[in-house]
Amino acid sequence: MIAPFTLLTVELAEPAERWMHSLPKIAAEISEEIEEISSSIDAYTTPPAAEPVEEEPSIFNWFGDDDSPKLPVAQPDTSNSVTDKIKQSGINMGITLFSNAPFLLAQVMACVVLIFFLLVFGPNLFHVFIRDFPVVTDKRRALVLVDQIQRELSAYIVTISIINTCLGLATAGAFYYLNIEDALLWGALVALMNFVPYLGGIASSMVLLVVGVVQFGLTSSAFLPAGVFLFLNIIESQLITPAVLGRSMQLNPLIIIIWIAITGWLWGVVGVLLAVPILMCVKIILENLGVFDHWIRLLESK
Repeated sequence: MIAPFTLLTVELAEPAERWMHSLPKIAAEISEEIEEISSSIDAYTTPPAAEPVEEEPSIFNWFGDDDSPKLPVAQPDTSNSVTDKIKQSGINMGITLFSNAPFLLAQVMACVVLIFFLLVFGPNLFHVFIRDFPVVTDKRRALVLVDQIQRELSAYIVTISIINTCLGLATAGAFYYLNIEDALLWGALVALMNFVPYLGGIASSMVLLVVGVVQFGLTSSAFLPAGVFLFLNIIESQLITPAVLGRSMQLNPLIIIIWIAITGWLWGVVGVLLAVPILMCVKIILENLGVFDHWIRLLESK
């Protein structure tokens, strides 16, 4: 597992770094495009200046002098306010990504190290707990329960990983065929983001929309990357994933969204990625213990 992931990281490091450095420039280019469009729209929608209307002489003007020049009222210049805000938001986005990158990497590395130690030393701790702790009264049932949880949860994670990998490869292949730059980077991104149900697809679509605007400009072709991904994502989420997983591993979408929000608030990015496996683990435990059937039906409701 280390070899392909290391190779993928080396291949994606250069384009990812290039995109990170070009975020302020991208924001400036998008703001210029928006400014040109807004200027052309203003040229068509701005009403023509009204012609001055000559005032009829009245008895009140006979003894007054109304020929003094009137100074024009200064109007606030708001033509570049939107552009400046977009540029500033792009700079702020780049600063935020760079400042949060070490924290994100630290979270991921901590999760990887924790998984490694759990795999190496976890089984011994579990067997000691089952054998020596008096709180475990039915030791055989506990062993069977944990074994079944491990098998079903492993099957779920492996299945989802294979589906997301296929989605990423299909997205990268379609982007390469359509001559979209850095196709492998965006394929890896959508594969990783798709581990977060629903929200990951929305985030990937927004990123790919920006990618389309950067490569094709503010034209109809800008929707091509996001449109291709949405087409593939709909096929995956509505046809392939339900058919492969079956109803026994299906969860209610609303409960998934709420649970992702809770785990993300508690543990950040790692909590978002682990939200669905944790919820599946809770569901498997309830099913094997034979308790809280109404909660199981609630989790599986559609």
